[in-house]
Amino acid sequence: MAEIKVPELAESITEGTIAQWLKKPGDYVEKGESICELETDKVNVEIMAEESGVLQQLLANEGDTVAVGQAIAIIGEGAASAPPAPEKAPQLAEEPKPAVPVDRAEQPAPQPVAVAQAPGQRPIASPAARKMAREKGIDLTQVPTVDPLGRVRKQDVASFAAQPAAVPTAEAGKPVIREKMSRRRQTIAKRLLEVTQTTAMLTTFNEIDMSAVIDLRKRKKDKFFEEHDVRLGFMSFFVKAAVAALKKYPYVNAEIQGDEILLKKYYDIGVAVSTDEGLVVPVVRDCDRKNFAEIERDIAELAAKARSNKLSLADLQGGTFTITNGGVFGSLLSTPLLNGPQVGILGMHSIKLRPVAIDEERIENRPMMYVALSYDHRIIDGKEAVGFLKTVKDLIENPEDLLLES
Repeated sequence: MAEIKVPELAESITEGTIAQWLKKPGDYVEKGESICELETDKVNVEIMAEESGVLQQLLANEGDTVAVGQAIAIIGEGAASAPPAPEKAPQLAEEPKPAVPVDRAEQPAPQPVAVAQAPGQRPIASPAARKMAREKGIDLTQVPTVDPLGRVRKQDVASFAAQPAAVPTAEAGKPVIREKMSRRRQTIAKRLLEVTQTTAMLTTFNEIDMSAVIDLRKRKKDKFFEEHDVRLGFMSFFVKAAVAALKKYPYVNAEIQGDEILLKKYYDIGVAVSTDEGLVVPVVRDCDRKNFAEIERDIAELAAKARSNKLSLADLQGGTFTITNGGVFGSLLSTPLLNGPQVGILGMHSIKLRPVAIDEERIENRPMMYVALSYDHRIIDGKEAVGFLKTVKDLIENPEDLLLES
């Protein structure tokens, strides 16, 4: 027999939550086959068997928090077997009674009865139901089900969540809803709080006339798609402009380690992606060596993986600078928070038509975007921050120069 343990995942990850078991006791498991899904602070990962055999015992339940190195199951030799049938309650012997004929039409049809688990008793529930309940902070023992065996299904949890779940507070008697934070949301909250407490964060703003980029994109997007099978968006322009600005202002591409500054001579740009479970920042590698099509393709693939919960830890680690686009949600202006240990983040916003003074006599409506650079003032001075943002502005307003920079 051998123990299946939670493997080393990443330096910053020490524990996770059993999201669902993919195998049950008695199942035969091949070496390398996934046996459970583990939810971590950053991504969900599947734990695989390191040898073939029969899954003898589960040492942790779905929803349990387990540490790296902890044994969660036992696998050994033997024949696979079906799960044991539920034990029947013993019945007292009764004297035989004469059969009484009953008209079939008079027999009442069986009606489903809502069943709720007793408090403290581990409920019978499908993995999908457990996952949904955990994400929504719902106690499965409180979820009624019409299943005759009392098994809670995903649709039962969804129905329960859709009901008004307000409960009065003890203090004021006002209705509130108490919702447990997901592991990922807890991590986001913790990291953002750490950033505000451990950095001297400051934000500078500018605005960009998007006319030239919009015109270039309109003229080239069809040919671009035909040649590269990927759409030309605005993000690749900003990634390339940011890389050029980082080369000009290297301290924005740095990191503080104790009393030293680590200047990074590579350009792995994190692109913030919003998912149902919170914001994640997958990283596009070596952006200085990639063309527009390669960057757009990487962004599209990472965004799709993020929204389908298929990002790996490697996709999220090692970024040197981050770009976030609140404009896709309609944000006009915001102050982005640093993605530690990085010392700079660029915020993009909505493109809006605004009157712009062309000269002393002319005013034109132009598609304008506010941009923001949040930075760690401990190593980046205001002059550098303003210069960085102005470099991005100049390159976006003159995309031909941006192509030359690339």
